[in-house]
Amino acid sequence: MTVLSVNLNKIAVLRNSRGGTEPDICEAAQTCIEAGCGGITVHPRPDLRHVRPDDVRALAVMLRGRVEYNIEGNPFAPARGAYPGLLALAREVRPTQVTLVPDGDGQLTSDHGFDLARDMERLGPVVRDLCELGCRVSLFVDAGTQDFAAAVTVGVQRVEIYTGPYAQAFAEGRPAAALAACVDTARRAQQAGLAVNAGHDLSQANLGTFKAAIPGLAEVSIGHALIGEALYEGLAVTVRNYLQILR
Repeated sequence: MTVLSVNLNKIAVLRNSRGGTEPDICEAAQTCIEAGCGGITVHPRPDLRHVRPDDVRALAVMLRGRVEYNIEGNPFAPARGAYPGLLALAREVRPTQVTLVPDGDGQLTSDHGFDLARDMERLGPVVRDLCELGCRVSLFVDAGTQDFAAAVTVGVQRVEIYTGPYAQAFAEGRPAAALAACVDTARRAQQAGLAVNAGHDLSQANLGTFKAAIPGLAEVSIGHALIGEALYEGLAVTVRNYLQILR
């Protein structure tokens, strides 16, 4: 079955808005695990806008040996203050998976993937370092990406398709073209020997259609919609709803 990895960034946003320790990100992770999720995702950023390095470390302790741990981030963002850099965090906590994302401080959220033709040369050493740590490496890519040969050569094992445009098209009632682009990219990645993840703006409304269109989908990382929906139905119930869709 496709693994559901719950992104807990929004729990940290709520906590940070007031200060203090509530809501507790580890307690939220525990609730998601008890509800049956297969992974936890966090995306620490240098500006500490949501998940912080200490959250990354605390989650590593509680998750080890229980579910997969996926840390997202930009490997080229320099250390700043309490943020030691993505690779330094990976060396400390040895997550199951590191998803490399080309985001910056000016982005409200991740809104595009890597250009593999342009970016693989500098990504190569990063990928090799992470593989030596024992981390599975996934690259965030746009639907429409076609050539994965260079990524495979340097040791990338997965890609995560950026599904924001699909979710927007679905909400507007015209998902066919955006979904077809995702399907084509997934097929090409799988043919190259890569497993396929997906994430960004996936929700209970649009996930079933997406999952049905992509055989062998390895993982979906869902945070914003899931946490928003959980305000009405509760976190455990919402996680179980997503798992039922994935079945």
